[in-house]
Amino acid sequence: MAILAVNAGSSTLKFSLHPLAAGAVQRSVLTGSIEGLEPGGAPAMSWTFAGQTQQRKLAATGNIKPFAQALLSLRELLATLTGAPPIEAVAHRVVHGGQAFRASVIVTDDVLTQLERLNSLAPLHQPHNLAGLRAFRAAFAELPQVACFDTAFHATLPAVDYTFALPQALSQQGVRRYGFHGLSYQYIMGVLQQRCDQARGRVLMAHLGNGASLCAALEGKSCATTMGFSTLDGLMMGTRTGTLDAGVLLYLLEQGWDHDRLQTLLYKQSGLLGVSGISADMRRLRTDGSAAAQAAIDMFTYRVVREAGAMVACLGGLDVLAFSGGIGEHDAVLRAQVCERLAWMGIEIDTLLNQQATGDQALAIHNAHSRVQVWVVPTDEGLVAAREAASVLGQLNTTSFS
Repeated sequence: MAILAVNAGSSTLKFSLHPLAAGAVQRSVLTGSIEGLEPGGAPAMSWTFAGQTQQRKLAATGNIKPFAQALLSLRELLATLTGAPPIEAVAHRVVHGGQAFRASVIVTDDVLTQLERLNSLAPLHQPHNLAGLRAFRAAFAELPQVACFDTAFHATLPAVDYTFALPQALSQQGVRRYGFHGLSYQYIMGVLQQRCDQARGRVLMAHLGNGASLCAALEGKSCATTMGFSTLDGLMMGTRTGTLDAGVLLYLLEQGWDHDRLQTLLYKQSGLLGVSGISADMRRLRTDGSAAAQAAIDMFTYRVVREAGAMVACLGGLDVLAFSGGIGEHDAVLRAQVCERLAWMGIEIDTLLNQQATGDQALAIHNAHSRVQVWVVPTDEGLVAAREAASVLGQLNTTSFS
């Protein structure tokens, strides 16, 4: 048997198939994505199975909506792959679980209703995650659908960290810090704890990509994180502002900006894209060479360093630093610059090892003199979601991130 792990976005669906063997969830035997699912798009599916990568365009059938058509094509693919194990359940990445969901759950109508109330807290992700859940419940009606929450890893945050300095009535309504990227942090922590004893102590994890955050963990548990009530807080990101003085919003409201215009600004027009005016892609900015591109890169790096100092202060020191996410795994220049500016913590990296860390495997990049271990850990949120689903269904007996 196997668990199908999926991540539904506004125009894409990512999927991976994880076999169950001897009570343990294995790494994926099938990975793929379906893109072009936005209205008017050109849906196409690509996948890798048994070492072979293939792709095909998806032709529309009658009046079936693109996402529903994509699921029919995915179901057909799964049925035709020789040697692919049958599916036991579908595990869904859901960004926000709010206060009610602190662990993965089997999805019911009531669960969906409760999760819909959180749409405004993660408007770029939550509505699309839930649309994917509904579509899978229809297309794979015989299978349990399990929601796995990015907020769940941060359920251990202390009240002093998650509580805002607002009237208690608002806190009681759920206006508080939640934290995100939890599936990624759960995976990174699992790898680190298998690879180094220091990971039982004070760990700072940096998930740096189009969405970016830091998480401070003590004894394997989240105790502080940069993202808060929504996915806007903390670090500068690809198109999101990160931490912003609330007075800016009050000023823009006075200038006549409405909710939708503000939401577009904060989520889609800011960050690397907004500062550079060029792109939200760090790779593009690295090759651009313009002063505007460099200004965006410098600001992104500075914000990582600044927030890292705050996280380490919460930990009272640092034993392990880990980089992950699209930028964290592949941008050796950024890792070197961040570590150089954090050298006062006792961080020293090996230049050659840093260059060799290209995101294909977990690799330590610190040198022999470093008081802090530094790792690059390619994340695998699909594996964590699959493990969560297996656990909810009572199929999981062992834990492994190797």
